[in-house]
Amino acid sequence: MDARASGGGMPGEVRASPPPPAGPAAAVLAGLSLSHLLNDLVQSLLPAIYPLLKQAYALDFGQIGLLTLGFQLTSSLLQPMVGLLTDRHPLPFSLACGMLVSLSGLLLLSQASSFAVLLAAAALVGTGSAIFHPEASRVARLASGGRYGLAQSVFQVGGNAGTALGPLLAAFIVVPHGQRSIALFALAALAGFVVLSLVGRWYRDRLARGASRLRRSGASPQGALSRGRIVGTVAILLGLIFSKYFYMASFTSYYTFYLLHRFGVSVQEAQIYLFVFLGAVAAGTVLGGPIGDRFGRKVVIWISIVGVLPFTVALPHANLLWTVLLTVPIGLTLASAMPAILVYAQELLPGRVGLVGGLFFGFAFGMGGLGAALLGELADRVGIEQVYALCAFLPAIGLLAVFLPRIAPPRVA
Repeated sequence: MDARASGGGMPGEVRASPPPPAGPAAAVLAGLSLSHLLNDLVQSLLPAIYPLLKQAYALDFGQIGLLTLGFQLTSSLLQPMVGLLTDRHPLPFSLACGMLVSLSGLLLLSQASSFAVLLAAAALVGTGSAIFHPEASRVARLASGGRYGLAQSVFQVGGNAGTALGPLLAAFIVVPHGQRSIALFALAALAGFVVLSLVGRWYRDRLARGASRLRRSGASPQGALSRGRIVGTVAILLGLIFSKYFYMASFTSYYTFYLLHRFGVSVQEAQIYLFVFLGAVAAGTVLGGPIGDRFGRKVVIWISIVGVLPFTVALPHANLLWTVLLTVPIGLTLASAMPAILVYAQELLPGRVGLVGGLFFGFAFGMGGLGAALLGELADRVGIEQVYALCAFLPAIGLLAVFLPRIAPPRVA
């Protein structure tokens, strides 16, 4: 490559650029997906062991809520700041460093002897997650070979798989062997560190060859929108995230209780039915990105709104069989939107990939935590069945998508 295309010049000074990628960098995307699985597996351990911690430390529900708050605040609020920083100063090895922070949180959690230490451990795990997501989302876009939706789907499905596996592994390892066995999961964080170190080397080399130009190329998409329209569009997208993740919180936190209360199933059956829903969520994440690449982001966003409403409205009135069957299209359609929303936002704000990843992942996590807290209070007051009857209409907020402008995607340099 011509020396002018490397050597650390400013993006505007690059005269030669690397040839267009023939396709996605499969090994890098696989590494990101695997590390996302390990990262979210570690995250999902904390709520999975709440019953163990509650009994061991005589915690009340308020203290359990504070643990969730400590984790969610660091994970949600730090992500946009990390994204903004890495937009200006790319940090290829911040991904691996974030996994080390999570590892330290796990080790502290395994040895904690007081509520204050538990709170610090939860905050460390949240901080590691906040460091990971924005830059990982950027690397996924860089490795996409122009198939941005596919890359985001591959990246995000790893996180969904980790979220599903965490409680399962906690049930088989932590519950029988106690709090100290949490330290075994440090091996997962260590494996994530190794994988992300290799990804960081690839990212560093891409930057050295002028790949930072790709990140900033097309600073204004065709038919650039006004600042006010951009702010309004971001607000609509966050509204879509709110409706989806608030509704998803009703499943991730309370679906097993709903099944136990309404249908009298066993705990084991309820866990299996929850796994069916989480599997549908994973499948929807895989499908949403490629469909968006083929037919456009707005098509996927609209399908996720119009397609899910009939099922969410019907679910509170269904018998057990139909309840389980309805959760499949609900999970598929809800999850399909996230890759499309994220790529749409990246095309809306080119050159701000880290900020977009941090803002949207952070907001999604925050809404999930807030939804769990508020819906729990609502369930105490009106009953768990009524919660699902009221939440059924949350996806209708997505009709705000009618105001989303059409955006011409940037060309791959």
